[in-house]
Amino acid sequence: MGRVRLNIKVKKRPCWTMFDTGSRNTYVNRDVAKLLVTSKAAEPRKVGLGGAVRTITRTAILEARVDGHTVDTHAYIVDDIGKDEDGKPIEVLFGALAMQQWGIRVVPAEERLDLTHYPTEFVEY
Repeated sequence: MGRVRLNIKVKKRPCWTMFDTGSRNTYVNRDVAKLLVTSKAAEPRKVGLGGAVRTITRTAILEARVDGHTVDTHAYIVDDIGKDEDGKPIEVLFGALAMQQWGIRVVPAEERLDLTHYPTEFVEY
């Protein structure tokens, strides 16, 4: 499991983000969700996140800039994601599925992302 923390831009606003390979899904807090297109979940879902069980009732399309690259992905909205190891509130938890979709790899030893596999075009069959 690897983690990297850095700011991404959502509608030009910096958002403190944890890229976590141990998290399958992507989550945003309510403040970030205000910047996004959101919708009501078909039915509530429970998720264990940050040491607490939370109920998901809304989802969003996260459109952001990560190290200068545009990404978009599905995200679940939660009131609060939690704090990182330094006590700083996490605004976006970027999960493994979105990292795989966008060719993002974490380099925890260097506290950076590797975007050398970022897709410049999509080929669908």
